[in-house]
Amino acid sequence: MPEIIKNGQIVDDAWQVLRLKTDQPPESIELPPDAALFPVSVWKTRKPELLARLETTGVWLASHETPEDIAEDIAKFRIIGIDFPKFSDGRGYSSARLLRERFRFKGEIRAIGDVLRDQLFLMKRCGIDAYAIRPGKDVHAALAGLRGFSETYQGDVDQPRPLFLRRYA
Repeated sequence: MPEIIKNGQIVDDAWQVLRLKTDQPPESIELPPDAALFPVSVWKTRKPELLARLETTGVWLASHETPEDIAEDIAKFRIIGIDFPKFSDGRGYSSARLLRERFRFKGEIRAIGDVLRDQLFLMKRCGIDAYAIRPGKDVHAALAGLRGFSETYQGDVDQPRPLFLRRYA
């Protein structure tokens, strides 16, 4: 079973990420019996079927999609994935902050795709709490990326007050 980083620990990953092939219609995907993260298009197209198995159903946002695309259903999910298709694509950071701050999502937000150690600290600050490290990279070495800094100057999802306000409080 693959491993991920979740809440600062390495754990076995029971969830699979389903991806559509290019030009594959959402109706054609076979729903797996196990826990899965589905693309938004599959969620929207096959919602009645997926609602029946909600405990093992999550959704993932592609980099061009936003939390607004699933706004009416956010509270139904235990887990929402955010895809980082390449290291240099930072749109997922904004999606994570919106999920936590605007939509008050309390479940797991998981980074998937091209996720590397250097990104983990900033991802955590944006509200992401689980990380599926890019295949071929060492998840144990990546865990150190969450502990790179002991203090931050700016506010973030977990600590909205900047350092100068914390020092004099």
